[in-house]
Amino acid sequence: MLFIRSLLFNIVCYGTLFVGCVLSSILGLFSKKATIGFWNNHFIPFLVLALRRIAKIEVEVRGRENIRQEGVIYAGKHESALETYILTNYLRKASVVLKKELTYIPIFGWAQYFYGMIPINRSAGSAAMKDMLRHAQAKIAEGRPVLIFPEGTRRRPGDEPVYKPGVALLYQHLNLPVIPIATNTGFFWQKSSFLRHPGKVVFEFLEPINPGLDKKQFMAELQQRLESKCDELNRETIRNYPEVADRLIKRN
Repeated sequence: MLFIRSLLFNIVCYGTLFVGCVLSSILGLFSKKATIGFWNNHFIPFLVLALRRIAKIEVEVRGRENIRQEGVIYAGKHESALETYILTNYLRKASVVLKKELTYIPIFGWAQYFYGMIPINRSAGSAAMKDMLRHAQAKIAEGRPVLIFPEGTRRRPGDEPVYKPGVALLYQHLNLPVIPIATNTGFFWQKSSFLRHPGKVVFEFLEPINPGLDKKQFMAELQQRLESKCDELNRETIRNYPEVADRLIKRN
């Protein structure tokens, strides 16, 4: 049954994304703003519905009082592809920092461009950081929040954290609060897995880290807050769904 539900959901999910990318790319030729509204108001809510009805995955959002729609940087834990789709249902205009290779994918990459994502060439070193900052400054000036995944790639629940300096660069130069986002998505939508396991996905928006810390202090604070909250969510998830315990990577 799990395989059948996963198969049906993947067909609906990726079929919807394909159609959405085609239509939003066409719409983007005339209005990027309309593209954002079209995607957020129609396709993402439909994906949330399919996630609940077909994959039997519920989405719970905690810390809604910390959500702001502009003048802020979001730093999210990245455990699955799910957060890259679903978070824009709550961060209505967020511009997401993503690897540049994704923009080369036909149709999908066009949709990322018209939505206003921030591509980063991870092999370009300091030049990539400068380019990311320039794009982020432009998005903030447009009244859009920026969402970055500090580890730069998906990590499994319990993996040793590997935080990259990009988020600190944005924090220091944009002079904006950073709101960490903890999650447990990796238990239900595993990295590189076809299966979508039923359960409750949680996104928790933590209190903002205000400007003023130096780079070392900021990185330590961000990592401590995110990792401690994710550890807490991991324990809660395993209590509620004991069958997922083997998906937690145990640290030495």
